[in-house]
Amino acid sequence: MRRKLAAGNWKMNGTNTSLTELQALIAAHPTPQVDILICPPATLIVQAAGLSADSPLMIGAQDCHAAASGAHTGDISAPMLADAGAVAVILGHSERRQDHAESSALVAAKATAAHAAHLTALICLGESLAEREAVQTLDVIADQLRHSLPETATGANTVIAYEPIWAIGTGLTPSPAQISEVHRFLRSELRARFGTEAAMGFRLLYGGSVKPANAPEIFALADVDGALVGGASLTAAEFSPIITALEQA
Repeated sequence: MRRKLAAGNWKMNGTNTSLTELQALIAAHPTPQVDILICPPATLIVQAAGLSADSPLMIGAQDCHAAASGAHTGDISAPMLADAGAVAVILGHSERRQDHAESSALVAAKATAAHAAHLTALICLGESLAEREAVQTLDVIADQLRHSLPETATGANTVIAYEPIWAIGTGLTPSPAQISEVHRFLRSELRARFGTEAAMGFRLLYGGSVKPANAPEIFALADVDGALVGGASLTAAEFSPIITALEQA
């Protein structure tokens, strides 16, 4: 049985004062029925991991380098993240793919590095509005999935997040039918590659303008095992109802 996951991506937001939101989240969910993961900026990982050490709240990172160490000024390796207290890392987010021209091959290399450091790789996939309107969504998703997942991927060390680019931070959300179509397709693609039993172990998250108001409807869909939440994860007041909705789904 896949354990559901509510993951929060703080992106380039948060300072030390933001850690009070983690304290509030821990207080609100002392014994959660789902996994809860917060991925703050790298500057807060050590503090966040220390603060949540005796709680069910897990701390992740937002990116890692494909190499374990070396002359890569400004980059952070997967072993460094693990040493700082992270247990997971977001990879292939559309903002990384767009702003930093990251290819799926690079995402796969980073995921391999994450696995070697015993981090869970949370790999993001998603189509642009132009690709959606051109009826290319499933082709785009298939290509990203095929080339972003390394051979080391298993349901135990990899989570897949479907995040349509046009829905991230826009307030727009795909229809339930659109979300279901992609998640069903992802499961079938995983089944074809890894076999039925192994494919059923992968958690599939939806991401893109998830809010307390639309979370229950999204979580009621088959093959939606949780959410990767952006802006709404920055405060306990907004993220907590999403966690509760997932627990009740």
